[in-house]
Amino acid sequence: MNIYWDSIFTAINLIVSLDKKLIEVFFLSFKVTIIALFISCFIGLPLGTFLATQRFKGRNLLIGIINSLMSLPPVVVGLFVYINLSRSGPFGWLGILYTPAAMIIAQIVLILPIIAGLTTQIIEDLQENYNDLFVSLVTPKVTTIKAYIIDARYSLITAVLAGLAKGISEVGAVIIVGGNIDHLTRVMTTTITMETSKGELSLALALGIILLITSITINLIVTYKKYNLKDRYYGN
Repeated sequence: MNIYWDSIFTAINLIVSLDKKLIEVFFLSFKVTIIALFISCFIGLPLGTFLATQRFKGRNLLIGIINSLMSLPPVVVGLFVYINLSRSGPFGWLGILYTPAAMIIAQIVLILPIIAGLTTQIIEDLQENYNDLFVSLVTPKVTTIKAYIIDARYSLITAVLAGLAKGISEVGAVIIVGGNIDHLTRVMTTTITMETSKGELSLALALGIILLITSITINLIVTYKKYNLKDRYYGN
């Protein structure tokens, strides 16, 4: 029991004192995930909107593929990216294996299908409900799509948060392509895994607490803004 409480107190002390190693791992984790999330949203949100609002041959097959990719095993993604970025792979000449760039690529492969798939479903549901109305009003397609996006903005934020959660909590893929190298590719999840396996729980607990606080904070901010704007709209 003493070891249990000692680990918790030491973890809290590491957070309060802004331990150098803790801060380094924290910022690298968010740097990798935020870049991967931004690129995934830049591609996935327009792609999902396009698939939801357009009809063309092969559309259902493409949506099916994206939905299937949403459940990709992270270790398989890590292996796939590793093979392609290794010296004998087609992109080995880039020399980015075991760097943050490789970790970003692995996270994009994991996050992009989630963003695109959820966006498609969200916008498609709105189109089923309002398409007849917009057609009767002869509303331009661009205006219609803008209306869908504005109406679905909170649901789309939820999709983005799902991508963020996937990226920030990822272990298997990033450890394969990043190598968990100290001061270079060591992120929160891989550090937690390593420190726990060594039996040194203080740093692992500190990072776990930070992950939990970050997740709760993001969700509280989104929830507050959502209901605050709704109250203003309805005059409460």
